[in-house]
Amino acid sequence: MKKHFILPICALLLLAGCDFLQKEPLTSITPNNFFTSADDAESSLTAVYDALQGTGGYGQDLYVAGEMPSDNVTSINGDVNAVQNIAWTPNTSQVNNIFRQMYVGVNRANIVLKYVPNVPMDTTRRSQILGEARFVRALCYFNLVRAYGGVPLRLQPTESSQPTETNLPRASADDVYNAVVSDLQRAAIQMPAANPNRAGRNAAGALLARVQLTRRNWAAAQAAAQTVIARNVPLNATFKSLFPAENKGAESLFEIQYAGTADGGSILPDLLLPLPFATYSFSKFSIPSAELIAFADTVNDRRWAYNGNINSNGTFVGRDHVSYLDATKNRASGANANDRGPFVFKWTSIGGNFNSADNSYVLRMAEVFLAYAEASNELNGPTQDALDKLNRVRTRAGLTALTTASPQAASKQALRNEIDRQRRLELAFEGERWWDLVRYARHTLADGSASHTVTALDIISRRRAGGARDANFLLFPIPQAEINTNPQIQQNPGY
Repeated sequence: MKKHFILPICALLLLAGCDFLQKEPLTSITPNNFFTSADDAESSLTAVYDALQGTGGYGQDLYVAGEMPSDNVTSINGDVNAVQNIAWTPNTSQVNNIFRQMYVGVNRANIVLKYVPNVPMDTTRRSQILGEARFVRALCYFNLVRAYGGVPLRLQPTESSQPTETNLPRASADDVYNAVVSDLQRAAIQMPAANPNRAGRNAAGALLARVQLTRRNWAAAQAAAQTVIARNVPLNATFKSLFPAENKGAESLFEIQYAGTADGGSILPDLLLPLPFATYSFSKFSIPSAELIAFADTVNDRRWAYNGNINSNGTFVGRDHVSYLDATKNRASGANANDRGPFVFKWTSIGGNFNSADNSYVLRMAEVFLAYAEASNELNGPTQDALDKLNRVRTRAGLTALTTASPQAASKQALRNEIDRQRRLELAFEGERWWDLVRYARHTLADGSASHTVTALDIISRRRAGGARDANFLLFPIPQAEINTNPQIQQNPGY
């Protein structure tokens, strides 16, 4: 979302938490005199998308939370130590930031949904705006419920600081998930089919498939994925062409947009890349783990294979392995330990001064094919139909197509293992690995016959003192700040 965020919108949309000083001219801005034109409606929707860029959202912490606890990455940076070691507490910064930022998005969407219906404007576009706001609200609530469990379910804007309005009890996780599904189903009807730089109808279907996989509603997940597949959405011809993300073809269903300016840039490349790509040298986040690199086929799998040497300003930097940069022998002038080794290479901006123009994927078509294959296998075991969807991802990666006679399709368990493998290799570093591991753990807890090669409980046992497979850590704690200010909310077990 390229930032065209004006101060009056902040005054209107952040009534329950804007940090800007309330100067006299802003006190006259009210819903009644702001939402008077189509431009007002469009500006309010821009503010909804803008909420996703925040540090607590896709600007940083959702990617940290989605990768750092997992087996994909490691780091010695103290800013991510608690998340990496699954030692988070109610006061851990990422735990607090994600919770707060997702509710910023929820509240902005709620204001749009309350006031835009009365704006005099083109009725088709007004309906589309409402669908897009529902999509963002659903995305925010999905991120909340899978991270924290049941949370306060706010479907109206918070427009005062009165405790009766701000202090709500936790809804059940099922109630939150049901609200997410309802929003996505309505959004899919209202949103435009094509929506450059924003979320469209296919994004709603793709997110719905992800939600239903998380709930283990296999038939609903398969149906949601099929609605997108039926529209003949293609994959990019090559995996390499997806990165860096800048609305890269039809495969991109929803990206977080960045302009690369001081008030609209992404900080992720600087957090992930070595000098001289990054602005300066420091211990980076999300260093690809040796286990992941050994897990991948770095010769034949085009997502991980050697792609050529990389030079910057005439200096050898490293070897491009598509998904990661091998800078083990980095010979850049003055290169130190921070700039040698493997680095994530899906964000490749150079010299952005923490203001990169690289977009970030939230949803892309490859995941939809994998979701269909997974849901189909859980329902029916290996079928050619499931394999056809899986093969779309495999063959793009240069791997051979599977048939029902392939060892990977010998049983439901064998195909489950293969689908898990392809999800990890395809979506590495894009913020979904930890959540996949969490849902694998919940799958096995719900159905002892359904095993996964590795789950979040295995990682919890490895990382936490004592080695206990503590299921309490499948959820984050509710932030202590929320516990302190909202007497109606209770903490998650184990914290």
